Amino acid sequence: MAAVEATAALDRRLRLVGLAAFGSLAAMRGCDPMLVTLSQEFGRTVGEASRVVSAFAVAYGLCQLGYGPLGDRIGKLHVVVAATGACAVVAALVALAPSFDALVAARALGGAAAAGIVPMGIAWIGDRVPYALRQHTLARLTTATVTGTVAGQWAGAWITEAFGWRTCFWLLAAVFALASATLGRTLPGPAPSAGAVPGSPMATAGAGVPPDAGSPSRAAIRGLLALGRVRWVLSLTVLEGAAMFGALAFVPAQLSARHGLGTAAAGSALGLFGVGGFVYSRTAARLVSRRSEAQLARGCAGLLLAALALIGLTPWWRVTLPACFAAGLGFYTLHGILQTRATQMAPRVRGRAVTLFAGMLFLGQSVGVALAALAADRGRTWVVFVVSGPVLALVALAVAAGRGGREVAESG
Repeated sequence: MAAVEATAALDRRLRLVGLAAFGSLAAMRGCDPMLVTLSQEFGRTVGEASRVVSAFAVAYGLCQLGYGPLGDRIGKLHVVVAATGACAVVAALVALAPSFDALVAARALGGAAAAGIVPMGIAWIGDRVPYALRQHTLARLTTATVTGTVAGQWAGAWITEAFGWRTCFWLLAAVFALASATLGRTLPGPAPSAGAVPGSPMATAGAGVPPDAGSPSRAAIRGLLALGRVRWVLSLTVLEGAAMFGALAFVPAQLSARHGLGTAAAGSALGLFGVGGFVYSRTAARLVSRRSEAQLARGCAGLLLAALALIGLTPWWRVTLPACFAAGLGFYTLHGILQTRATQMAPRVRGRAVTLFAGMLFLGQSVGVALAALAADRGRTWVVFVVSGPVLALVALAVAAGRGGREVAESG
């Protein structure tokens, strides 16, 4: 009976973490279809307007270094509750921003707050679910993040066109407030990380983690980076973030410039990227049971290469619809493999390891968006997609062939 109750509590908390994750991804990706609107309202180029995307990403990545040790010390779900509450306040500040500079500053605060949600949720799952079942469970969280992505890109585009972009952030403030209050009521008092829960990989794993990896200092980061499997996963993650998110931020601009689509139509096409991710999240259990990680990664290589080439070069806008869907399916499948491996890079200090992984992902995103903005401001947005496709294909092939995957799995 106690086991059933524990399982039910875990399931309920997972759903509430999913609601918080939904909000964080909707906030993160919600500005993608707004770039043209924001550039017009504030008198900026589309490339300059993309600062609202990169500011969020940079702050998100940098703040991971603080959330990891905090989560390992006081409990990962406690961090999620506090970060989600902060997101509610910041979303209201974004909605009230009187100028473009104020908007960028508020978006940076939003990235700093949101940084404590999804990575801590991933690490919390890693504490409690064996590696063999972890990708399936993480896929449930992916369902929430993908739905948030779709809401940000698709619904956000329609709301922006119908009611204005500020309305999107008032709605997000309400979502964050609900998630924080509800999840907070399910938690006991502050507790240390649940790394030693019976039956968890944390109870026995951790071999190979340097002794100083648990300290809240620069030595902790150096200790993690001393591990070959950590460097391998993080290097691929930076490239993945730069190539995919750099391209993703400019899909609406590309569709508008090349095909003349309006904000709502371009945002709807972009929303199919999230639909592709949703399909992955709902079929992950079957995919993983029927195909090895290497086989899945090799399939992603071809899918991403073809999809991004079509988005960048096709003269027919209707072709971009299945291409956006295919890009989402390929990316989320590839990212699911990397994410699962990240939970097992250093099990004894999983909070630090996963937040370092997330930090590298969004460091890559900020670099990718900045580089893509240079091409966009020169009227060559298509170049972003032509370059990103091969980079992602190489990342996928490296995941398929890499020794890092076996080392990570064996560490648990």
